[in-house]
Amino acid sequence: MIAVSIIEDVRDVREGLVILVNGTAGFHCVSAYRTMEDALANIGASLPDVVLSDIGLPGMSGVEGIRILRERYPTLPILALTVYDDDDDVFDALCAGAVGYLLKNTPSARLLEAIREVVEGGAPMSPEVARRVVVIFREFRPPKRATYRLTPQETELLKLIVDGHYYKTAADTMGISRSTVAFHLRNVYTKLCVHSKTEAVAKALRERLI
Repeated sequence: MIAVSIIEDVRDVREGLVILVNGTAGFHCVSAYRTMEDALANIGASLPDVVLSDIGLPGMSGVEGIRILRERYPTLPILALTVYDDDDDVFDALCAGAVGYLLKNTPSARLLEAIREVVEGGAPMSPEVARRVVVIFREFRPPKRATYRLTPQETELLKLIVDGHYYKTAADTMGISRSTVAFHLRNVYTKLCVHSKTEAVAKALRERLI
């Protein structure tokens, strides 16, 4: 059984998704939430195999929620299911950690197939979204060896983080305060386009930044 959690603020849509999932052999909806805040507060009690999340939610946005969910549960796959198909929403959701991006007009059979694909390691996208992603990556051509314009202090801090240091030990090593470490680390995250220490370390090692 593939356990699915749903985050969707529109009641009819949410209940329709629950009925679809529970009414299909091999699938089970373990939880459904109206807001991302509700999901963050409760989803850890019974982690699903896949999360279906809307992007335009009341309160905390779906994109921010996806980012937090991936930080808390790095292996939890999240599939964005939304009406929004513009470049910014697609890019933001994928950067936040969504493994796929489907539009709400996706046929039910395709949606269930996409959930199964996610469990099997796939990254399903609606055709319209896939075309946009291709265009985005054609236009985005990073240099062969990116420097990200890190300052010497930011580079030193990144190396310490890669070596396993925490705020306090990094501050002691660099001779600066923990608040200054936090300031530099935020700048590092922004420049690398990452959202956590884990992502920063992975990118630093992958692109040989240190």
